[in-house]
Amino acid sequence: MSAVSRREFLVQSTGAAAAAAFGGPAHAAMGPSDKFDLVIKGGDVIDPSQSLRGRRDIGIRWGTIEAIEPEIPAERALKTIDAAGRLVMPGLVDLHCHIYAYGSAIGIPPDELVQFQGTTTVVSAGDAGVNNLAGLRRYIAGQSRARIYAFVHIANNGLSSFPVAELYNLDNAQVDACAMALAENPDFLIGVKVRMSENVIFKHGLEPLKRGIKACELCGWPARMMVHIGGVETKELMSEILDLLRPGDVLTHAYSGAPNMSGVFTNIVQDGRLLPAALAAKQRGVLFDVGHGGGSFDFTVAEVAIPAGCTPDTISSDIHVFSGNSPGVPFLPNVMGKFLAMGFPLEQVVTMATSAPAKIINRTPKIGTLQIGAPGDVAIMDLVEGPVTFVDTRDNKRDGKLQLKPVQTVINGVPFGRPYQAPFSVR
Repeated sequence: MSAVSRREFLVQSTGAAAAAAFGGPAHAAMGPSDKFDLVIKGGDVIDPSQSLRGRRDIGIRWGTIEAIEPEIPAERALKTIDAAGRLVMPGLVDLHCHIYAYGSAIGIPPDELVQFQGTTTVVSAGDAGVNNLAGLRRYIAGQSRARIYAFVHIANNGLSSFPVAELYNLDNAQVDACAMALAENPDFLIGVKVRMSENVIFKHGLEPLKRGIKACELCGWPARMMVHIGGVETKELMSEILDLLRPGDVLTHAYSGAPNMSGVFTNIVQDGRLLPAALAAKQRGVLFDVGHGGGSFDFTVAEVAIPAGCTPDTISSDIHVFSGNSPGVPFLPNVMGKFLAMGFPLEQVVTMATSAPAKIINRTPKIGTLQIGAPGDVAIMDLVEGPVTFVDTRDNKRDGKLQLKPVQTVINGVPFGRPYQAPFSVR
């Protein structure tokens, strides 16, 4: 066999890596005697990206979805998951997580989320700044089965709440360094994160946000801002923040009811009314993200903002080591259940946790979908009927009649972790 040149080796390696990233290599159609590596049988499939709802079998081969059919014969499956009576949906995409384990004060190992949430793709919401971004990419994203992307923090040191927040010293926010990180990592980064709460930026006003936007504009590609609110310094500053946001930027913790350091409520609902600047931002294309977390979702804010025109675009968890143990229980399916209790239809709730965030991170049509050719990322859940009480982060309670309970998560065609029940069998 002839020797392979270095150039040929690199070309082949790059092609293989790209194929793996997007669901496996291109290959010939399956023959009648070929077997699927995994078939998920009999589930109630819900895939908003294809306007699909109904009983289907899903066949996965080589990590890629190969078939969605009313019936796939059992003999064509090497392994089978019996999903009868259960919801089968694309693997969830969580737009706001903190998964820089050991690299930040609040990071949780991403693969510890997956079996509990049905999540197959997560976005690190500013855990790392330019100084420690390489560690997030190499040691977390590079070694986790969950698919990971990130917003880089405008502060060089990343998110560092304890004992002093990252932007009390504004010198940490270096525009050129942040822009360089964006320019060098367009395949991994989505944009820039900034936390605009008073207890993070102190008295710096709009300057941290302005620096984040400048970094986005300098990097050479259309990077987005993710802007954290909750306890903004003044009522006026909240409107000024909203006025700066560009179409496609993400307002996270959009329904926060957290007060500022003086105990004043300064978020998008003030004195019981939606801020005009919030509606104007929504109408020009600013994206509203839930970002529930341990202190950032208030039913009373959402119940004013949503009927007034500020519906959420995405549902995210803001899961981390502290929020995961909080009374609001911000695991993603539970947060989705809160919006079912608020009257959102199931299809819309699933959209806000699959195809909608996938679009924001520029990974459609391959992520957040069950279409043929996409990675074999699947979440299997029970839709449990019966009385349930949901709690927000300010101890407000709302009653509902439906809960989403994860049963099994599949990533790239491989069942992940121990399921809650035992639907997995080998034939």
